[in-house]
Amino acid sequence: MTDISGKTAVVTGGGSGIGMGLAKELAKQGARVAVADIILANAQKVADEIKAAGGEAIAVQCDVCERDSILAMKQAVNAQLGPVQLVFANAGATSFDPLMDMSDADVDWIITVNLMGVMYTTRAFLPDLIASGGGHICATASMAGLLPGWIPVHVPYSAAKAGIIGLMMNLALEMKEHNVYTTSYCPGGVATGMKANNATYRPAKFGGPGEGEVVITEASKEHTSMNFFTPEAIAPMVLNAVRNNRAFVFDHPEQRINFRETYSSVVEACYDDADRWHAEHGTPEANPHGAMLIR
Repeated sequence: MTDISGKTAVVTGGGSGIGMGLAKELAKQGARVAVADIILANAQKVADEIKAAGGEAIAVQCDVCERDSILAMKQAVNAQLGPVQLVFANAGATSFDPLMDMSDADVDWIITVNLMGVMYTTRAFLPDLIASGGGHICATASMAGLLPGWIPVHVPYSAAKAGIIGLMMNLALEMKEHNVYTTSYCPGGVATGMKANNATYRPAKFGGPGEGEVVITEASKEHTSMNFFTPEAIAPMVLNAVRNNRAFVFDHPEQRINFRETYSSVVEACYDDADRWHAEHGTPEANPHGAMLIR
């Protein structure tokens, strides 16, 4: 079990959407919360709301695309709240543009903020968790990462979110001896301001803030007609999974069918192909040198 009450937590992207819901619920459950966001005013608003409700919180500016920004944020959190035991690597951005319509800066931004931002944040805070004798990292991935073939016209986003899942699952093996656990949260539909405000979070090195909503293509729309929950509704579900050290947390149980269609139908069929190949052609002889190819 991972305790939440009395712990120090940091939430990136905590100034709005899912991060806001997580920050408020963490405080409600007794954690000291650092609300980190690229827009400080948003983080401050959430921190003020937490304090007004009787919780303990601070606001810190942070651009997760920049290692130095994360390290500066960590120093501020450590100075004011002490070592961190709970990390919620949540900051992200989205896109529904066709891959070849995206600029290099567009692609780099989506990959960097969604995947590398989680990597940078994880690396920055792991020493705190290990020194504390254990802790938990929960990264916001996506059902589009768990099921990359589910929603079309979502290439860099799906790739980055799938990478988060690989990062969290493999890190759990590496951190087992330190009692550091990981969770990949895969939202299946949460109402946030991302569609309207996504462009305002774009850092200068990727072209700077922009205007206008994210345009969802017709090809994607038919796959995104679902119930959208509020951040406040899903936050207790996420923390319950963290408390029980679950590798994943989902919020739409009816999407199980999508998982089965992807993995039971597609992946199992590919394993059936491998079985048939071995049966018809024989199992290849094992390389006598294992992984080494010696000629």
